Amino acid sequence: MNRRRDPASEPSLFKDSPEPTASAGMGAGSGASEKKPHYHSHRERVRQRFLDADPEKFSDYELLELLLFYSIERVDVKPLAKQLLGDFKTFGGVLAAPQNRLLKYPKIKDRTVAHFKAVRESVRRLLYSEIADRPVVTSWSQLLDYCRAAMVDEPVERFRILFLDRKNKIITDEVQQSGTVDHTPVYTREVVKRALELGATGLILVHNHPSGDPTPSRADIDMTREISDAAEKLGIQLYDHVIVGRQAAQSFRSMGLL
Repeated sequence: MNRRRDPASEPSLFKDSPEPTASAGMGAGSGASEKKPHYHSHRERVRQRFLDADPEKFSDYELLELLLFYSIERVDVKPLAKQLLGDFKTFGGVLAAPQNRLLKYPKIKDRTVAHFKAVRESVRRLLYSEIADRPVVTSWSQLLDYCRAAMVDEPVERFRILFLDRKNKIITDEVQQSGTVDHTPVYTREVVKRALELGATGLILVHNHPSGDPTPSRADIDMTREISDAAEKLGIQLYDHVIVGRQAAQSFRSMGLL
């Protein structure tokens, strides 16, 4: 006795096939071509324009949109680029945004966060290469550029130290502490201890003010003098303390505070 087969239970050659597009119908076999999604052709135009034109003429949202192309697929990311700039205020602010805040945007996943961090770290390393093998006293403007690129858009205070050798070249650059939006704990003993471990004879302190105002606080001044006094007793000179703000950086030495 023959059983009737249920067509729904039969394997289908088209089970995992995508839905046909509006342009791919009965006439496909007669030469009709499938139209690319509008975002695809838009991306191609933006990429080509970036390659053909002066990149400096790209607006912030266009450059951010270009970056988003490579971590978010198959969607229009122009509205997202504009929204991110509106929320974080600056291009650098977007790249430095905390992971937990970025992941609140529906289209953003870990790969976008990693991409942003990679771009920002690439800039830091590029600028560091400009000062790494030169006495900092002869490349001071490059040093300030490096400090700003490394810290200007950080959402919390970070305290870093550049340890110098006898020729005033950088031995290493280390982030010592991260704090809150208006405070970073700094321990003089730990700073001096690390300098001795590295054989450093000079220090440059750097920290940022997320508020944007690089004016040193009373606590900044007191902490700097405490580190300077302790280091000097061990033959280590504190050359400067640089505070990075949104539009500028302030040097303790240029202000007469060291």
